Amino acid sequence: MSKKKEKYRMVLSKYLPANFIEIVVELLVKHPVKFRVAKPRKTKLGDFRANRDGLHQITVNGDLNPYSFLITTIHEFAHLVTFQEYKGRVKPHGKEWQLTYSKMIYPVIESGNLPKDVSDVLLNSLINVKASSCTDQNLSRVLIKYDKPIQGLILLEELPSKSVFNLSGKNFTKGNLRRTRYVCVDNSNNKRYLISALAQVKKIE
Repeated sequence: MSKKKEKYRMVLSKYLPANFIEIVVELLVKHPVKFRVAKPRKTKLGDFRANRDGLHQITVNGDLNPYSFLITTIHEFAHLVTFQEYKGRVKPHGKEWQLTYSKMIYPVIESGNLPKDVSDVLLNSLINVKASSCTDQNLSRVLIKYDKPIQGLILLEELPSKSVFNLSGKNFTKGNLRRTRYVCVDNSNNKRYLISALAQVKKIE
């Protein structure tokens, strides 16, 4: 078991804040699962897949900053624990998962080892637990601060209205905010799209 733990520590040290490696190691020991660091995915940060004939699987994107990796990992383990208890009879992000996630993430907050801004927004997020950190814009906005900066990119919400920007090879004009997304016009065909306020874009001068 000690060799297995040491292997977990070695791998996780590349992705997690040092103070939280042991928490995830203990989760891996307590809840046997096929844990894989995945290539970046635009549509999700991580996922949990139940396998009724073998080991369940958790994947987490390997390009996440350490705090995003930690929160996403706890999120997916909460799915695993919820499935083990309810055998898929409850909604994926229903009250059962929300309670499990809150119980698992609270010791992380209480440890005192998170940056204050991450700790504060994470604690506040437990008042109304979202399906993921992606859908909690306040949490996402704080976590983005810990991403490695990409030269030439800026958050869409930081651009003035009517700015022209490039995203995924296309040029858009920024419009009005609609809840958490901006109505933007594709300059090549005048079609309108809702783009996240936290999308990282390149301003076109």
